[in-house]
Amino acid sequence: MNTFKLKSGIPVILAPMKGTQVVTALILFKVGSRHENARNNGVSHFVEHLFFKGTEKRPTTLDISRELDGVGADFNAFTSKDWTGYYVKVASRHTRLAVDILEDILFHPLFDQNEIDRERGVIIEEINMYEDNPMVTAEEMVEELLYGKHHPLGYRIAGPKENIQRMSRQEIIAYRDEHYHPGNMVVLLAGNLPKNIKQLVWKYFSEIPKRKQKTPIYKKFEFTQKAPRILVHKKNTAQAHLALSFPGPTHLSKQLVVANVLSTVLGGSMSSRLFIHVRERQGLCYYIRSSVNPYEDMGAITIQAGFDKTRIHQAILAIIEQLKFMRSSFVSSEELQRAKEFLIGKMSLRFEDSENVASWLGSQALFHKKIKMVTDIEKEIQSVTAQQIIQLAKKIFVSSNSNLAIIGPFQKQQQKSFEKHLQF
Repeated sequence: MNTFKLKSGIPVILAPMKGTQVVTALILFKVGSRHENARNNGVSHFVEHLFFKGTEKRPTTLDISRELDGVGADFNAFTSKDWTGYYVKVASRHTRLAVDILEDILFHPLFDQNEIDRERGVIIEEINMYEDNPMVTAEEMVEELLYGKHHPLGYRIAGPKENIQRMSRQEIIAYRDEHYHPGNMVVLLAGNLPKNIKQLVWKYFSEIPKRKQKTPIYKKFEFTQKAPRILVHKKNTAQAHLALSFPGPTHLSKQLVVANVLSTVLGGSMSSRLFIHVRERQGLCYYIRSSVNPYEDMGAITIQAGFDKTRIHQAILAIIEQLKFMRSSFVSSEELQRAKEFLIGKMSLRFEDSENVASWLGSQALFHKKIKMVTDIEKEIQSVTAQQIIQLAKKIFVSSNSNLAIIGPFQKQQQKSFEKHLQF
């Protein structure tokens, strides 16, 4: 791995990989929905869409996609709560094109008014698609419960439809100018890097347009929850979907690696406790999983599942039983080692792909004080003890910290019957 800074101030990470013929060029910006307010919620995601709608050199979407499709490239973008990314993945011999197009769309976009107005409809249909997917909606609902609907961490990334319909070109460009600058980004290239890769990066990113640079400001989150929270959304689904969330560690917390091992033991694999005891032994669900989602000042451990709607109460109780067992019982040496090897093995599989390598290095660069090597992460995972897992479970899985979102054919008055299950 090679890291350096351009004269524009942009940090660059180069990660050569053996045994691959592709290169992923990825550019990350430290901006997402948590940097928004109630009026412009959705603008980070809107901006992401608009970068692909034409540039000075490539005036239309078709001009951009035709060049990339012409070399069989994979290309896309994504917006989260605290970062936004743009990538092009190509055969190594087309690296120059990947770098050229990323620089072009990100620093020379037209933001044409007609394209902006057309894209409103596209984003609203994307919102409709998410709302039709209870798995996605349940996760959004539980984050709103945990972080609060008036805190940016509780906002939905795509924003409300009324914001998308109303947002002006001036607002969008002002937001872009505030957050898209050298002090708020990182350039990453991973894979079979060509010999002239440094020259390419210097050529395309050393003279990007100057903008007033500001350190990203976001509203910090203070956890003050005193009692369980529940939100039931009535929807005539064939299944009942739930998300149960608890406050978890931050990006920089020493407890993050412990939380990842804990989550793996609990619901990270097909041999995890939740999968075996809730799905296999009781036949209550098809999918059930646990995940850790850290941010800079807060995080969450979330359990998601889809159940037979007639057995929703049995299902919630079965999950709670495993949480109680996790915080009061032991983790065997065999179970602990299996979880560690699962995490290390999955990390090894991810690192076979240049896109995953670039993304991992980028998140390290944005949110950590230094970039950790794979061997460092492995050592951290292997150092986790059973006692640390139990101690963290006791701290996290507390009744007063629980947030439960349910989607299904349930009446609002049924909420009380669900609330009693959160007293544990």
